[in-house]
Amino acid sequence: MHCPFCEAQDTKVIDSRLVADGASVRRRRECADCGERFTTFEMAELIMPRVIKSDGTREPFNDDKLRNGLLRALEKRPVGIDAIEQAINQVKASLRATGEREVTSQFIGGLVMDNLKSLDKVAYIRFASVYRAFDDIREFGEEIARLDD
Repeated sequence: MHCPFCEAQDTKVIDSRLVADGASVRRRRECADCGERFTTFEMAELIMPRVIKSDGTREPFNDDKLRNGLLRALEKRPVGIDAIEQAINQVKASLRATGEREVTSQFIGGLVMDNLKSLDKVAYIRFASVYRAFDDIREFGEEIARLDD
């Protein structure tokens, strides 16, 4: 690994730790030339399926869209960032477990809703209202009634 300070090629690992429930490795490194220390993160690069949008277009899976959707639904809700990251990892693991090369955005939305239902009921209703494009208050009531089932 190149040193980000002096671009030297010789750096050594001085500490390694598992982070994110073992999903990645945090490494402290030290440059042999300039002595500066820095942190790197290593994680397995797994191929995610492509997403088929509702209009038929296809695009690569985007972690940021998933994270932003969950964060928006969970805004000002008492859910910790660790629980959010765990939900993101669960959705991604479910997508990889399908073994499919392409999945629909509706399928991803369903996975997100399943995770939100267990995380926070209010966030679940927020997400469902956008995802299912509720037109009136009656649809909110019906979705809330389904939560009690």
